[in-house]
Amino acid sequence: MEPVPVVGAGLAGSEAAWQLAEAGFPVRLHEMRPLVATPAHQSDRCAELVCSNSLGSKLPDRAGGVLQAELRALGCKLLELAEAHAVPAGQALAVDRGAFADAVTAALEAHPRIEIVRGELPTVPEDPVAVVATGPLTSEALAQDLARLAGAEHLSFFDAVAPVVAADSLDRSVVYAASRWGKGEGADYLNVPLEKDHYEALVDGLLDAERHELKDFEAADPRAKQFFERCLPVEVLAARGRDALRYGPLRPVGLDDPRTGRWPYAVIQLRTENAAGSLYNLVGFQTNLRYGEQERLLRALPGMEGAEFARLGSMHRNTFLCSPRVLTAAMEWRDRPGLFVAGQLTGMEGYLGNIGSGLLAGRNAVRRLRGAEPELLPDETLLGCLARHVAEAHAESFQPMKAEFGLLPSLPGRPRRDQRKRLRAARSAEALQDHLRRFPMPAADAATA
Repeated sequence: MEPVPVVGAGLAGSEAAWQLAEAGFPVRLHEMRPLVATPAHQSDRCAELVCSNSLGSKLPDRAGGVLQAELRALGCKLLELAEAHAVPAGQALAVDRGAFADAVTAALEAHPRIEIVRGELPTVPEDPVAVVATGPLTSEALAQDLARLAGAEHLSFFDAVAPVVAADSLDRSVVYAASRWGKGEGADYLNVPLEKDHYEALVDGLLDAERHELKDFEAADPRAKQFFERCLPVEVLAARGRDALRYGPLRPVGLDDPRTGRWPYAVIQLRTENAAGSLYNLVGFQTNLRYGEQERLLRALPGMEGAEFARLGSMHRNTFLCSPRVLTAAMEWRDRPGLFVAGQLTGMEGYLGNIGSGLLAGRNAVRRLRGAEPELLPDETLLGCLARHVAEAHAESFQPMKAEFGLLPSLPGRPRRDQRKRLRAARSAEALQDHLRRFPMPAADAATA
C-alpha cells in the first residue's frame, strides 16, 4: 500500500508516525528542515524542544503526572524516550533536549516502515488518510493551503490570549453572575466589580508592569500590525487614556452589582471557557505582561484574591486552526474524514498535550485504515477533555489551551479541596482502563499484517 503521509516531525508528528508504523502501515514523514529553516529551531532533529525542556510535573495527582499516566497507558513512544533521557528536575520530568531529539530521530530513522522525507510540502495531502502536524511555525505555503481548506477566517497567525481562571477559585460573595442588561440567559457572565480605587490601581499596575518581549521574527512579521489593531493588549489600551478601559472592555453599563444595586465604576467580565463551566476567561483582557505581573495584578482585585489560573495571557506568533469549526474530538477534519490534525495547529498547548494529540491522531488514522470509526477518549481523562475542548469550545472566543484539571467534569459529592486532585487522577486511570477494555484497537487484516 502507499505510505501514509505525516506532515511535520515535531512532537505530535513524530508520535503519530510511530503509532502508524507500529500498527503495520508504511509512513512517509515530511519535515522541511533543514532545507527550509524556521526562526525558532536550531537543528534538523525530530521532536526538537525549542522552549523549556520540562514536560511538566511527575506527581501522580498533578495534571502533568495524570497526563503522563494516560499517555503511558496508551503506548506513547515519545514519553518512553523522554523518561529514558530525563535530567534531574525535582518533581518534574525534564529532558536533555539534545539527547531526546537525537533519540527520537534515531528511532524513527531506524523503523523499517518510516521514511523521513526532507523538504517543504506546500499543500495538504490528498491521500485517503493523512496527518498534518506542522505546528505554530507552519510554512507560508502550507498555511495558505490550510486557510483555503478551512476558510481564511478559521486560521490565526497571531495569538492574543486572555487569562483563564478556575471558577471555583473565585469569591462568589463578590464576583456576581449577570449579563449586560439581562440579555441572553440573564447570567451568562461572571463579573468582577471595581470601584474607582481598584480601577485606578489596576491602570497604574498595567502601565508600570514588565512585558514579555516579542521575539525578533514575531516583531518583524508584517501581520503583527494587523494583530495589534484588531485585538489590543489591555496594557496598550490602558496607555491610551485613564478611562480607555472602562469605556472599552471594562465598561460597567447594564451590570448592576447585587450588593449595591448600582453599576460599579468598572467591571471585568468573565466568560465561560468550557461547556462544564469550570473555567472562565477574562473578556477583553488579552495581555503581554509577564506572568508574575499578571498574577499579582489580578489577585489584587476584589473577589480574585485566591484566583487559580489555568492559563495566563500571552501574545505571540502561533498558527492555529479555529478547531471547533473544523475538527472533531478525534482530531479528524469534520468535512474530510481521514484527514487528521495534531499538535499546536489544533490549539493544544504544552509538550505533553502535543504528544498526546499526535498519539490520538495516529491511533485514529490506524482505525480509519482498518475500517473502524475513530475513538473518542473518555471525558474523565485529561487527554479526552483536551481533545473535546479544542473541538467543542466556543468558536467565537477559541484560544489555545493546555491540559488542566479545570477541563475535567466536576467530581460527585463536593469533596474537600485537598482530596480533589487525587480523586481526579484515580477517576482518569479507571475511565481509561475501562475504555481500552471496551474499545480495543481493531485487529490488522491481511493487507496490513
